[in-house]
Amino acid sequence: MKPTVLIATTFRWFPTARLGMALATAGCNVEAVCPPRHPLAKTTVLRQAHRYRALAPLKSFAAAISSTSPDIVVPCDDLAVLHLHQIYDRERSRGKQGAVTCALIERSLGASANFSVVSDRASLMDAAEEEGIRTPRSKVIGNMGDLREWTARLGLPLVLKTNGTSGGDGVRIVRTPEQAERAFRLLQAPPLLARAAKSALANRDATSVWPFLLRQQPVVNAQTFIRGREATSTVACWEGTVLASLHFEVVDKRNSTGPATVLRLISNSDMSTAAEKMVRRLRLSGFYGFDFILEADSGNAHLIEMNPRATQVGHLALGPGQDLPAALYAAITGNTIRESPKVTEHDTIALFPHEWLRNPTSPFLQSSYHDVPWEEPELIRVCVGTRRKQEDLYSQQEWVKAFSPVRLSGR
Repeated sequence: MKPTVLIATTFRWFPTARLGMALATAGCNVEAVCPPRHPLAKTTVLRQAHRYRALAPLKSFAAAISSTSPDIVVPCDDLAVLHLHQIYDRERSRGKQGAVTCALIERSLGASANFSVVSDRASLMDAAEEEGIRTPRSKVIGNMGDLREWTARLGLPLVLKTNGTSGGDGVRIVRTPEQAERAFRLLQAPPLLARAAKSALANRDATSVWPFLLRQQPVVNAQTFIRGREATSTVACWEGTVLASLHFEVVDKRNSTGPATVLRLISNSDMSTAAEKMVRRLRLSGFYGFDFILEADSGNAHLIEMNPRATQVGHLALGPGQDLPAALYAAITGNTIRESPKVTEHDTIALFPHEWLRNPTSPFLQSSYHDVPWEEPELIRVCVGTRRKQEDLYSQQEWVKAFSPVRLSGR
């Protein structure tokens, strides 16, 4: 019998659809809890979509789990991970009645004892240092005094990051004291009415509404800035052991702090060792991503972040030991890993639609492997329509700017 994978996501992100396709190819039944009109629903692999309601997130996730009885849940964004942690805490308090759900979440994510570490950047960096992994110096910045003390002691530039954000949102590289203070105020502030309204009405995304209503302040972390090239790893793991992994150097990005759009496959012992150490230390299961800086002078890899979820490159099958969905399928079923054929002999990969959206005339679309899902034409049509929606966004934002023009422009 095919195992059932429940993909859990809180917003419409195209790579989630690619992961669902890869899991189906590996031999899984694929269901999802996701917002309406998610790109995954445009594929032929989705057996059923369960609606995610941002104003009742835990109820949405719990209902999908109850209806699906999945073998594993695969979160695809940080908020989905948070929801699963919250459901675990709630079900654990119910004792035997919640034991089945708790066991599912641990099987999907790893040891529950480490959930608090996984969701906190500062704790993650502390754990990495204890494992002997190179990391930038890090500190939680609670107020403006902390920020000024940090910059006076360690200097500039530095990187400010908030917990629970991804894709470059919630990250600022600052080079002057004025930039640092302005960025800190912006990152620490609860979501604005303008941003919550824009997300809910223009993008049909209500995930910022509760933080706005509750006036929640994000946790802001500072990291020393390391000059070098960005790199990323993604792994499939099971009970603290890495089963398959992919390691890339970032060639191009959507913007300075945004997600990668072009990647080059590499072999890097620092990166693979760091990933293995963190997976073993935290006894992780499922899909995880690790971001690095390859230091300009030495080439040494410095771990700067761990993503406790599937990342945008996890669907790629690139040879023995480099097919994550096949590895996870084998772990769930207890079978031997049967990898899919290698999708390309190219080392450089242009991610669709991200590189095309960034620059429709990019030379990488011709010179590298362009990762277009030709077997799913409806999914491609959705991506092509994204460009039109981006062009329309400027007119949608005009009424939003009336709420808070200064803060919205500083996003």
